[in-house]
Parts: sequence; structure tokens; C-alpha cells
Amino acid sequence: LQRSGIRGACDGLPNTQVHGVTNRRFFQEVRIHNAQSLTSTMVMKQVLEADLLIAAPVGKSHSATGVSLSMKGMMGLVYDRRTFHLDRDLDAAVVDLCTVLKPHLTVIDCSRILSDGGPGGPGKVIPLNKIIVSADFVAADAMAVQVGTWYGKTFKGRQVKHIKLAHERGLGNMDVDSLVVKEVRSS
Repeated sequence: LQRSGIRGACDGLPNTQVHGVTNRRFFQEVRIHNAQSLTSTMVMKQVLEADLLIAAPVGKSHSATGVSLSMKGMMGLVYDRRTFHLDRDLDAAVVDLCTVLKPHLTVIDCSRILSDGGPGGPGKVIPLNKIIVSADFVAADAMAVQVGTWYGKTFKGRQVKHIKLAHERGLGNMDVDSLVVKEVRSS
């Protein structure tokens, strides 16, 4: 919270508190049906009780999954992310989690992306001046992959394992060419 600047940005707002949720009592065990890698995890109770879930990631590379966008970002809502990395397929575990945590709206900040060296950097930052918005989080992630340059190369969504797995499991559409895309330019 300190390093990101979130705490400082919220300091002047009345009746506002900023906390990193780390106490186990704020999480609830969730069983994941038809899981391929992750059969259960502890998810923030408030997220499970929410009427609407909006994913708002920043586009960045990730050393283990290639990219970290809306689907990989859902890991920020669980109690112990380390369990995703222990003796399991991380990409399949991300998709398993996304069968439980499906954002109603995804807004990916690709105004600039961390093209390599992610998730923590340092790495190459590329300005794209784009915000990707979709009700389909798989499509949003696939579009973010396609519009960016990652590790010095261009990719399609199907080349990112967790995006392809989510598409195959029916969570969304990775085929950007089949989507109706509207580009809005600010003046």
C-alpha cells in the first residue's frame, strides 16, 4: 500500500481507510467443483458476498504465467497465493479460481504495460495509451495480449496457457477476431 502510493492517495479523503486484508477471519474456504489443479482456496468474504465484481488490473508481464491481467489478478483475492505455486499447474489453478471468481466487468489499464521483468520489475515499460473494457474477462485478457508487445514479441491470446484453458473451459472467448470491438478515441 505504501510503495504503490495507494495509502498516500487516500490520506486526504474523509472517512476513508486503506488496509491490506491479511487476517484469515476475513476469508472463507471455497470448494472448486470440476477443478483441474486447485480444488479449494480461501477467498475474501466481501468478494463472495458482493453483488458485482469488477476486475481492474494493470497490464504487466509475469515470469510464471507470461502475463498478469484480469484472470491472474484474481489471485489477489485469496488468502494464500503460495498454494497456487506448490506442486500444481499454476495456469490451470488460475483458471480453476476463475470458475468461482468471474468478474462482471473487466477494465484493463494498458495505458502503459510492463512488457518484461514482471510482475515486480524492473522491466521495459511500453506506452500503449489503451484501456480495454469488456464483460468477458477472457476476451479482455486476450485483447490485452494482442495489443501489447511482451518480451520483445507479439502474441495472440491462445499462446498464453491460462487464457487458452479458460476459453476451452467455456469461461469466455479468446478469439479476438470474432469479437465486436469498438475503439473510442479521446479528443
